[in-house]
Amino acid sequence: MAEDIATKLQNYRTAPFDARFPNQNQTRNCFYNYLDYHRCQKSLDAKGVDTAPCDWYKRVYKSLCPMSWIQKWDDQRAEGTFPGKI
Repeated sequence: MAEDIATKLQNYRTAPFDARFPNQNQTRNCFYNYLDYHRCQKSLDAKGVDTAPCDWYKRVYKSLCPMSWIQKWDDQRAEGTFPGKI
């Protein structure tokens, strides 16, 4: 399984189609991949497992989200005011 993930990450170019977000506006896709990345990190860190599989979500949200949004969300998480449930 780790080899499959490593291969997918190596061949990654841009965010693939996600059936949860079929519309042209990808704002929600951006936000949910940001949440999924941090949820994955939190979950795997708690289990003491390698967090490499979470990198997929990071690559997707980094390719979809404007950097200003990511910075804002990171600042909000640091301050404890982030609106999402991680």
